[in-house]
Amino acid sequence: MPRAFNFSAGPSAIPEEVLREAAAEMLDYKGSGMSVMEMSHRSQAYQAIIDDAEATLRRIMAIPDNYRVLFMQGGATLQFAAVPMNLMRGRHAGYLVSGNWSKKAWLEACKYGQADVLASSEDTSFDRVPTLASPVDQGLDYVYLCQNETVYGTMYHDLPDTGGVPLVADLSSMFLSCPVDVSRYGLIFAGVQKNAGPAGNTIVIVRDDLLGDVPALGDVVPTYMGYRLQASKGSMYNTPNTWGIYLCGKVFHWIEESGGLVAMRERNWKKVNRLYDYLDQSALFSPLAQGPSRSIANVTFRAPSPELDAAFVAGAAERNIVGIKGHRVLGGLRASCYNAVPAKAIDALLAYMADFESTRADAADAADNPSNANANATSPSALPRSS
Repeated sequence: MPRAFNFSAGPSAIPEEVLREAAAEMLDYKGSGMSVMEMSHRSQAYQAIIDDAEATLRRIMAIPDNYRVLFMQGGATLQFAAVPMNLMRGRHAGYLVSGNWSKKAWLEACKYGQADVLASSEDTSFDRVPTLASPVDQGLDYVYLCQNETVYGTMYHDLPDTGGVPLVADLSSMFLSCPVDVSRYGLIFAGVQKNAGPAGNTIVIVRDDLLGDVPALGDVVPTYMGYRLQASKGSMYNTPNTWGIYLCGKVFHWIEESGGLVAMRERNWKKVNRLYDYLDQSALFSPLAQGPSRSIANVTFRAPSPELDAAFVAGAAERNIVGIKGHRVLGGLRASCYNAVPAKAIDALLAYMADFESTRADAADAADNPSNANANATSPSALPRSS
C-alpha cells in the first residue's frame, strides 16, 4: 500500500529517507551487531550518537554557547510543571494564554506560585494570538507563551517585548519549521513528535544563567526534573529514550542536508499558503484563525456542520488522506503541514477539498454562517509568503 498523506498533528510524518535509513540499521548499527534499541546508553557507540545529535541541532539552530541542550522525557506536558519548578524563584510569573496548551501550562503553574495571565484571546475563542496591553512587570521570574498553538492554528510571528524578563516558549508544533533567534529566549522546549522525531522525547534549550544551583522549589522537585542536574549529566542522569534521540539526530541531519531552517520555512509557508488561499475563496470551508495569527504548521478550518466535517474526514480516509480531523477540544478540521509532509500531499488534499465542495454546493448556499464569508481572514498578501 502507498504511504499515507499524513496530516496528523503529532505523532506526525517523519521523512521517508530517515525511516529507510533507520530500517537499514535496525538489526546492526554500524557493525555493532545490535540495534540502537539494544545498545547501552553508557557505551561509546551511543555517546557518539547523542553527541552528534546535539552538535547537529546546535548547527541548524545556531544555538549560542551559553545555552544547554537537554533531551528529556515526558513530552512537552511535563515541562508545564518543570518550568515553574525550576524558574519560579520569586513565585511570580506571567503567562500569555493563546490556546489549549498555554492555558494548560498556566493552570499547572498556578500550583507553584502566582501565575498572572498577562493577555488572553479566549474571549474570541482563541482565533488569534493575544498581545500585551502594558509593559511587562520586570519583577516577574519569566514570561511564558506557546508560540504556535496546534489546536487553534495560531502563531506568534513576532515575539513580545519582555524587557529583562526571560521569555519561556513552548515551540513544539513549530520547532525546526523555521529559523528562530535562540538568544531572544531564556528557555525553549519542544515535544519532538511534530518535526524532530518520534514521540517520547522533549528537547529543552536553556540559558546557563537560568539553570540555578537548585530548582526554584528546592527539595520538593523530583530529581529528574532539575535542569542543572540534567545538564551536568549530559541528559543521561537516567536511561534516556535512546532510540528516539537516535532518530532525532537523523532528522536533524535531513534538515541540514535539505537546506536548513531557511529552506524549511520557505517550503512550509508555500504549503500552508496554498491551503489558506483556497480557504479564503471557499464557499463551503471556513478558516478558523485570523489572518495575522495564522500558523506555519497547523491549518484549522471547518465545514458548515459537524456532520459535513465528519463526512469530509471519512471521504479523506478513502483517498489515503489521514489525520485531518480537528482536535477534540475544538472540533472541525485541521491539516498539520510539518516539514516531512510533501507538496504532493497538499495537492491531494486540495483536489479532495475541491471535489467535496463541488458535490455539496447546496450545503454551502444554505449555510447561515457569517464565517463562510471569511470575515476573520485577511487577504493572502497579509500572510508570510514563501519566495
